[in-house]
Amino acid sequence: MRIALISDLHANVVALEAVLVDAACAGVDTILCLGDVATLGPQPAEILARLQELGCTNIRGNHDDFLLDHALIHRYTEAEIVVQAVEWCQARTTDAQREFLTSFVPHVRLSLGDDLELLAFHGTPRSNMEDLLATTPADQLDAMLGDHRAAVMACGHTHIQMLRQHRGTLIVNPGSVGMPFAEFVDGAPILMWHAEYAIVSASDGVVSVDLRRVPVDMAASQAALAASDNPLCRQILAHMTCSSR
Repeated sequence: MRIALISDLHANVVALEAVLVDAACAGVDTILCLGDVATLGPQPAEILARLQELGCTNIRGNHDDFLLDHALIHRYTEAEIVVQAVEWCQARTTDAQREFLTSFVPHVRLSLGDDLELLAFHGTPRSNMEDLLATTPADQLDAMLGDHRAAVMACGHTHIQMLRQHRGTLIVNPGSVGMPFAEFVDGAPILMWHAEYAIVSASDGVVSVDLRRVPVDMAASQAALAASDNPLCRQILAHMTCSSR
């Protein structure tokens, strides 16, 4: 079995399509989305339509919750441009698409065969706003995970690719499809101009994790950002243009 883990798409259709092409070439059997799909980027409605076409299982991230209940964002950030970007995306999704978001689940377990399981969530099992990092102390991580255990645990949220072994469990973060970060920071992040995802493979009790980075069509990305009046997209485009000089 080969499972593609995608996360933190953030309304970036160009990056998602690049990942889907790579995953198809890699021969994945199924796709699992770990959440944060339709905010911040230029194409919220289009990304939701694409996910509906895919028919994959979707975990509900904190930004998915923000589209359903905008007041929740103030428990997470007061950064004006982020709040404005979420409001912009919310205004461009339909009632039917927001109904689709209600089908997203907090976590899911998938069989990897041979009595092995993958447990997936967005931040941690107890909160989709909590950061699980390579540097999270072991005792703090124990508290985050609670009684939840599996051979492989998959999370997103931080936009940082990670593979960590914790008390026998492999913990994987596939990184971000739409907005991969160069490092974890509290303030404005440095974005990298590729798309990230992961493939979890299992056969005859052998489990492996492949963290993947995929080139993204920069011209198409710039065109999508330029066509949007999302204030955050204008900022991203300005940085992208500056970085490419």
